[in-house]
Amino acid sequence: MNRALGAGHWALGFVAAAFVLAQPPLGAAGHTVTFRSASGATVTGLMIDARERPAPAVVLVPMLGRPKDDWQAVAQRLADVNISALAIDLPSTTVPEDPGALLGWHEGIGAAVGYLGGRPADVRPGAIGVAGVSLGANLTLVAAAPDPRIRSIALVSPSLDYRGVRIEALLPQYGDRPALLMASVHDPYAARSVRGLAQDASGAREVRWSSIPAHGSVLLSRDADLARALVEWFQRTLAVN
Repeated sequence: MNRALGAGHWALGFVAAAFVLAQPPLGAAGHTVTFRSASGATVTGLMIDARERPAPAVVLVPMLGRPKDDWQAVAQRLADVNISALAIDLPSTTVPEDPGALLGWHEGIGAAVGYLGGRPADVRPGAIGVAGVSLGANLTLVAAAPDPRIRSIALVSPSLDYRGVRIEALLPQYGDRPALLMASVHDPYAARSVRGLAQDASGAREVRWSSIPAHGSVLLSRDADLARALVEWFQRTLAVN
C-alpha cells in the first residue's frame, strides 16, 4: 500500500466513528447559504455569524465522506469569540473516478472565501482564515497557497499526498502567512506529514500534537484542548479584538 492510499484508508476508517462526534453546544445556530465555484458548481455551506460585525471569518472544510455539520461545534466556538464561521460541504462523499478531479475540489474553498469577501458589512477585510481536516486539510493548502485573501490556515491530520492531492511543495508558495499543523502522534502518516511540512520555517508555523488515537474531525471532537487551540489560533492570527 502506498502512502497516498494508506492515508485515504486511515481517514475512511474513522468514518464510522465520526457518527459519535460531540453534539454542538446548546444555542448553536446557523443558516444555510449557497454560492457558485469557479466551475459553476453549487457549494452549500452552514454560516454562523459573529455577534459584532464586521468580524473575522473562517471557512471550515470537512474530511472525505463527512458533511459540513461535523464542524458545527467548532463553528459555534468561533462565533462565541466573535469570529464568523462558514462550514462547507465537499462536492461528493466519495472519491471521483477521474483522479484529477479530486484536486479541483479546492475551488469550493475559493468560492467560500469570495462569498465572505463579498460581505464587507459582515466580514472584516483581510481577516479570512481556513481550517481543514484530512482531505479537507490538503484542499485548504491547495486553495490558500496562491490566494492572498486567505490570511491564516489550520491543517488537521494532513497528508503529504492524499490520492494525488500533493501538498509538500505548497508551503513555500503560501509564504510567511501563519499556518497551524495538527495531528495525533498515533496517526502515523499524518504525523509524518506534519513533521515534513513543519520543516518549512519561512513563516509563522505552529505544531500541535495530540496523544489521542484519532484522525480529522474525530480527533477534534475527542481532544478538547486541540479544538480550543484551533479557535485560539484564529483569534491570534486574525487579530480578534
